[in-house]
Amino acid sequence: MRAKKHITSDAKSSSKPHRAGRPRSAESHNAILAAALKLLNERGYRSVTIEGIASEAAVGKQTIYRWWRSKAEVILEAFTRYTADRIAVPDSGNVQTDLEIFLAQAFDSLTRDSGEVVRGLMSEALIDPDFAEAMRDIFISSRRSVLRDILLKGIERGELASDVDIELIIDLVYGPMWYRLLNKHAPLNPRFAKQISEMIAGKLTRSD
Repeated sequence: MRAKKHITSDAKSSSKPHRAGRPRSAESHNAILAAALKLLNERGYRSVTIEGIASEAAVGKQTIYRWWRSKAEVILEAFTRYTADRIAVPDSGNVQTDLEIFLAQAFDSLTRDSGEVVRGLMSEALIDPDFAEAMRDIFISSRRSVLRDILLKGIERGELASDVDIELIIDLVYGPMWYRLLNKHAPLNPRFAKQISEMIAGKLTRSD
């Protein structure tokens, strides 16, 4: 991951439920998440280890394992906090424009610095059902929520039909994104963002 150098440890907190154990030290908690992000930036997802995170954060491995089950869970929380405010929610007054801006931002982030991390987390989710549930609840749901809000505003403004299946549309938008991210057969670029937004808006435009 090539994350920006302005990463800090005071990012927005995640709502992730943690394992039972001694009360969490806020200082150690933030140090661990900051260490995970630093190592992601320097080494990439596959090269980050619990041992490395513990050393960088100046805590023992058992401190990490009291609160997270695996490297993937630490990185999921750290990454979710880091990305929380990086993609702005557009509100141009036009649903097609908002879709295009949102997707262009997401594609830029995945192409520039976060694609490897997301691929690593998705791979982990394929083999660990508990982690897959956590990823859906924490990361995937937040991204779907933003897109849902964009579409609902389009309905409120009368641009989209009121009876559209919003959850299906969200799947149709994100499906191509993940497919290109995983297979790397075609780029995630502004042109692709424009094509998707035009297709969705064109098919769902309200007809009077």
